[in-house]
Amino acid sequence: MPTCGYPECKEDGVQISRLSPEGFLVATGSKAYSFREAYRRFHYCEEHHDELMTSVWNRVRKSEDKDDDHVAPTAI
Repeated sequence: MPTCGYPECKEDGVQISRLSPEGFLVATGSKAYSFREAYRRFHYCEEHHDELMTSVWNRVRKSEDKDDDHVAPTAI
């Protein structure tokens, strides 16, 4: 089983996510025809996957500084 992709973590990466350790989607660079093909996959332990998802969710929910020019947290 792959190890967790979070920096310095050596646990098993039981969760598969399209979010990088920084909380963004990272394009594969290949010509992809679907979301499944377009973004890299990362493996995380349960603890770091939950931490990452909480961080992304908190950024999405914050109401300050959101206007028409707001960039989604998953934007590159």
